[in-house]
Amino acid sequence: MRWDNLSVNDADGEPALPIPVAGAVTRTFDTPEFRGMTFYEVRAKSIINRVPGASRVPFEWTLNPYRGCTHACRYCFARNTHTYLDLDAGRDFDTRVVVKVNAGELLRKELASPRWRGEQIAMGSNVDCYQRAEGRYRLMRDILTALRDFANPFSILTKGTLILRDLDLLKQAAEVTAVGLSMSVGFVDEALWRSVEPGTPSPRRRLDAVRQLSDAGFAVGVLMAPILPGITDTAESIDETVRAIAAAGAASLVPLGLHLRPGAREWYLSWLARERPDLLPRYRELYHDGAYLGSAYQRELTARVRQAARRHGLPAGGTNTARQVLSSPQEDRVLADPSGVKPRPDEQLTLL
Repeated sequence: MRWDNLSVNDADGEPALPIPVAGAVTRTFDTPEFRGMTFYEVRAKSIINRVPGASRVPFEWTLNPYRGCTHACRYCFARNTHTYLDLDAGRDFDTRVVVKVNAGELLRKELASPRWRGEQIAMGSNVDCYQRAEGRYRLMRDILTALRDFANPFSILTKGTLILRDLDLLKQAAEVTAVGLSMSVGFVDEALWRSVEPGTPSPRRRLDAVRQLSDAGFAVGVLMAPILPGITDTAESIDETVRAIAAAGAASLVPLGLHLRPGAREWYLSWLARERPDLLPRYRELYHDGAYLGSAYQRELTARVRQAARRHGLPAGGTNTARQVLSSPQEDRVLADPSGVKPRPDEQLTLL
């Protein structure tokens, strides 16, 4: 978000945002699921964000009611956007979350504008709109109601099973407009999930949500991401994951190997050094040229997933398709050069 587009109320006794925002409300909750977290409640002046023209993505507009994410995925490549707020890309990203408390009312106003042409809006393009904080703030109810009332097409990518809370609104919206739903499930190993995605619902719970959404009539896609080199890229792990995705009733899947942008790179590699130090030399080799895996590795990975998908009767798109959804060369250059001009945080198209 643009910080000069915010208007908020004052509060005392809590740590303020590093970037001055007059009167920002900061809040903590004395409940186990939010212990150690701080939420910054702000009133945004705009909520629908235009995607940069150079980005190769299948949508032009995004909506992000939160900044930062309580999912705390070690690899999340939205992490570096927190540094634009003078917060760090590690623990601050996981525990200091900005909440646009007026998202629903603002969206309704923008959808009613004569300048708005009713184009598709993508959600989950920066951080997860169904992260745990949504259970407290319930912003998505008003957002979905507005999209339904204006018959505006939208898509959601999430790891959050909380999406099932809003199944009634999703079904109502689907009666009047196009609704695209996707779940992110990179692997089904429960021990690994607890270590690398500690704030998310388990993979099995996410797949249960895929089944319930599918049973409700939605063609739910699965983003099989990220596939972790040396950890979840084996034929056995891929087959187990694809089999579970197919059994959940997914309509399709798209695989994506791990990519390590600045911010995510440091945080993930620090986790790897603790959990799998034996893999550090392999990662130095795989990522020595930048954030993305080499083309030969990606082709091999995609072939493994496609073979498994054929065995289990599931359509699978290629890694190149996923990368088109996730990034553009222009964004990679900006992120790789800290001395360059930084884009707005809402222009970082990060889906996980």
